[in-house]
Amino acid sequence: MRHCSVQVRGLLTRDELDRYNALIEVGHFLETEKRYDHVAVVQKEIDILILPAIERLKEKSRQRDRDTEAYLARKAQLEAELAAALRDDEDED
Repeated sequence: MRHCSVQVRGLLTRDELDRYNALIEVGHFLETEKRYDHVAVVQKEIDILILPAIERLKEKSRQRDRDTEAYLARKAQLEAELAAALRDDEDED
């Protein structure tokens, strides 16, 4: 059985996580019984189950990128304002 990443598991809802854990347990049991034909079916169900959490992780990443872009734009604006204020002070002297 392939586990999903810790980041994805952290974004599963309680119901999704309970189902995920149950499917993993079933998959491990089937592996010990060497029923690999059924393991593939269980793994496919797990892959489908975690898709919403993967999308949530991608959205968090996109939001972090937007926040970084806004921060850098604001920082550049403040630096430009500071430079202009310093030039004005030098011109007054």
